[in-house]
Amino acid sequence: MPPKSLDTKLETLQSDNSSDCFILADAKDADMAFGLSACGERWPQQPGESAYRSLQEYEAIIRGIVEQGLVDIMLVSARTADRLARVERLFDGTAVTPAIRSNDTTDIWLAGKDYSYASEPSLPFATASITHALYGTIAPAEDSAKCVDLGLYSMTLNHDVARDRASLLAYREFRHEAERAGFRHFLEVFPPNAPHDLKQKEYAPFIADSIVRLLAGVTESERPQFLKIPYLGRRLTSALCEFDNTMVVGIMGGSSGTTHDAFHLLAEARKSGVRAALFGRKINRAEDQLLFIQHLRWVADAETSASEAVRSYHSELQKQGIQPRLAVDDDLQLTSASEGLADSTSADELASYSSSSPITEKVAQ
Repeated sequence: MPPKSLDTKLETLQSDNSSDCFILADAKDADMAFGLSACGERWPQQPGESAYRSLQEYEAIIRGIVEQGLVDIMLVSARTADRLARVERLFDGTAVTPAIRSNDTTDIWLAGKDYSYASEPSLPFATASITHALYGTIAPAEDSAKCVDLGLYSMTLNHDVARDRASLLAYREFRHEAERAGFRHFLEVFPPNAPHDLKQKEYAPFIADSIVRLLAGVTESERPQFLKIPYLGRRLTSALCEFDNTMVVGIMGGSSGTTHDAFHLLAEARKSGVRAALFGRKINRAEDQLLFIQHLRWVADAETSASEAVRSYHSELQKQGIQPRLAVDDDLQLTSASEGLADSTSADELASYSSSSPITEKVAQ
């Protein structure tokens, strides 16, 4: 059994997060949030067919990405993990680590834009169970082997003392259950979705300070493997990475934007000390997901620049006869989606970021 690339990289980064190695994850867990559109749009659209992929098409893409072997983590729903990791044994003999979305707070209940819960203050909740992720059943035999032992735990803090306390209590309960079961996790902290008395320009420092404060009460045996947060801008992100050089800081991808947006965000975050990235929506919307991931990997490993990666990606699309969504010159543009939740941006720019990265895009980031 070959070692998992995630384990090798974490061993290096958790001793010194300034190492050059980089953890890249794909998020294929959108079915935990969305309805019939969860698996993404088919591209190019064909007359007479549904606009959206089926779950079976989604799973076929996951198989291809795992076989490619360039991502370190494949994040999926518990249902998909049960099918592909436990029943099919897809990840056996590969360097890719499967992970599940361990909880689904109410602000990611997004089935239908007209009746989602996105604007309601986030409340803690979990559909999936750790035991089912590990063993596929609530009552495993004593000699049962573990199947999926990594999960993403997510929270959204809103500067609301009662609701934030409830979220932190739920996280504490999860950590203790996970430690007892031998289940690892990484921690995702979203921007506020319905903040109480908090201005947009305060979101980034609020997230950074909240993470430092909450992790102070977490011991080594229960700590997250790494963080997944919005890119907070060069200054705050660097400060967070430097605060504890044994904590690996990772970013979420944000809204889809242009291809240059995706590559630029990754490159800038890397310069700030970030050593992990989880991109879902950007990958899932790509004209060719395998090609897109190949170029993400090159940027993550500092083997090419963001703009050169865009040109190379379009060149490969052309060679394979794949129609791009945007002409290369348009795809080379940078929009607000390339900046993240930067601490140095103006209030107007933050408003632009918020509108271009709506809460309804969070899970597939």
